[in-house]
Amino acid sequence: MSSDHIAIAAPQLGAAERDRIAAVLESGMIADGPEVRGFEREFADYCGADHGVATSNGTTALHAALHALGVGPGDRVLTTPFTFIATANAVAFTGAEVGFVDIDPRTYNIDPDALEARLRAGEQVDAVIAVHLYGLPADMTRLTELAEEYDFLLVEDAAQAHGAEVEGRRVGSFGDAACFSFYPTKNMTTSEGGMITTNHADVAERAARFVDHGRVSGYEHAEVGHNFRMTSIAAAIGRVQLERLPEFTRARQANAAALTEYLEDSPVTTPHTPSDRTHVFHQYTVACDGIERDALKSYLDAKGIATGVYYPKPVHKQPAYEHLSVSAPVAEEAAERVLSLPVHPGLSEADVERVGTAVANYAEVAR
Repeated sequence: MSSDHIAIAAPQLGAAERDRIAAVLESGMIADGPEVRGFEREFADYCGADHGVATSNGTTALHAALHALGVGPGDRVLTTPFTFIATANAVAFTGAEVGFVDIDPRTYNIDPDALEARLRAGEQVDAVIAVHLYGLPADMTRLTELAEEYDFLLVEDAAQAHGAEVEGRRVGSFGDAACFSFYPTKNMTTSEGGMITTNHADVAERAARFVDHGRVSGYEHAEVGHNFRMTSIAAAIGRVQLERLPEFTRARQANAAALTEYLEDSPVTTPHTPSDRTHVFHQYTVACDGIERDALKSYLDAKGIATGVYYPKPVHKQPAYEHLSVSAPVAEEAAERVLSLPVHPGLSEADVERVGTAVANYAEVAR
């Protein structure tokens, strides 16, 4: 599409999704059911994982995965402060203590060196949640090695990274469990929804029980659980979106490559992708070096180009967590510099050119 206003995100929904929804409505099975089981199998297969458990959203996926892994009071879970607050909240829901590790300044993901230093110092670490921010996987090779050496649980927060890879292996297949979101702005959507993938049958079984009121069968409940179930309507959308995900990913990567060319001599630093990873560009996030981020944002807004700041305040600076008195200077600096530009599959070549040239020309305009 090409229009006067360029959105920062646009879910790609069409006739195939409508037809699948209509079929579910016709079946009468609009809550949990075979459509959900099918989506679980297909998404797990896509990730290269043995099991999938669908949930109502990405936050409930994280909560259920941590519960299924036995995380609870007395445990300490480390993650990045440069993420959406849901990552930390999911830890808090279990009763465990959340801690934060600063980020790598180039990838914006958790810094394995900083984590290793704290492990070597003897800090209690029972689990680590590795967020794949903006669609770029964290360094899962290093993190997996550290998990094995120091015996902690490793969970992927892959809410923004559907289809991303590390050394040819898709996210969702590493560690003890992985969690995805299917919110409308994500690389694929179910309207609202989430998914846990794991290679451990016992983790999948406990997660599936927890998201369904602790149900074993019928009205037999083995534990206190929640209603975190996905609906069949959401799963129907997800099954079509999963088929279209490779198409979406190619479009995002092509748009990102074009933006990088336009911005080669611009006043911003373009995204960095390590050679062992593939980026699926949930966001195309630049760093504003030598220019004022908010001024550039206002300039683009005035030109009808929407942008986003993900995230303006790191989690450890949020009122809910600032009592932890965490030091994360790299994350704090990133929060002042990052700006995400439109990269979604709905952009036309003209849209991408308009975004790229507007940013590239800003240095001249700002003089």
